[in-house]
Amino acid sequence: MKTYRIPKTDLTVSRIAYGCMKIGGTWDHAPISSEVEATARDTVAAALDCGINFFDHADIYTAGKSETLFGRILKSTPGLRDRIVLQSKVGIRFANDAYLSGEPARYDFSHDHILRSTEAILARLGIDHLDILLLHRPDPLVEPAEVARAFDSLHRSGKVRHFGVSNHTPGQIELLRHYVRQPLVVNQLEFSLAQPALVVEGFLANRAGATAEANLASGTLDYCRRHEISVQAWSPVGGGKLLNPDHPAAAFIAGLAADKKVSPEAVLLAWILRHPAGIQPVIGTTKAGRVRASAQADGVTFSREEWYALLAAARGQKVP
Repeated sequence: MKTYRIPKTDLTVSRIAYGCMKIGGTWDHAPISSEVEATARDTVAAALDCGINFFDHADIYTAGKSETLFGRILKSTPGLRDRIVLQSKVGIRFANDAYLSGEPARYDFSHDHILRSTEAILARLGIDHLDILLLHRPDPLVEPAEVARAFDSLHRSGKVRHFGVSNHTPGQIELLRHYVRQPLVVNQLEFSLAQPALVVEGFLANRAGATAEANLASGTLDYCRRHEISVQAWSPVGGGKLLNPDHPAAAFIAGLAADKKVSPEAVLLAWILRHPAGIQPVIGTTKAGRVRASAQADGVTFSREEWYALLAAARGQKVP
């Protein structure tokens, strides 16, 4: 698989990343079953066989079990840690997740929570450092100086090499950049043919009746390109809704897949890969066969005409 170099780092990563959100099974504290573990091992092995070297986590994924299970895979596979890039995220807290019942679901970018959560991530994965740590969904109560202090501590100790954000707007990133010493090298955002606001807003701006859709992305993609912040696309196949035979775009996607001799999933991912920003899709399937089908996107090249035709089909309307 072809690779990208993440700007302002020494990290060379596969064009497609594997997202580990679902590999731990259920979103509770039930033990990891042997069936769930076997499935996870097969899926991770398929990703590695396809040339994927980037694995994305978050402290909340299946209540921490995804990282625990991935840690078992690392422990049983000598040398694997040195061959891959590991990323995780902190900042989302579930209801009743700490000390008292009745605590609300919330976001938490406090100094202590960032440090405590990162230490727990490292323990579950059984490693001494993360390659990238992201702040998950924005915390309205963020104190940027606290974030900076936490980043300094983690970077100085060698526990985190690089930092970034997820689901952040340009203004939110600018606020953080004013305080933190380390470059913010990643912004992970929802993006797919089913959710194309990052690109659609540009040509819908100042058009009557399109204000809501045009304002969804707030210039985020252009901002990230300007500041050399690598964009990762979560939910890159949009939950598969465009592949449902009842969707108006499904037949067009299937026809294009047949023409390119790849899977329909590969068509959706290749549409993202065609963008000159070098956007990295983060696939999240737990089926080894779908990982292989998705990896076919690396060999697909779309013309401008095909890219726009896909966008029009997905949106159900012509490009204005």
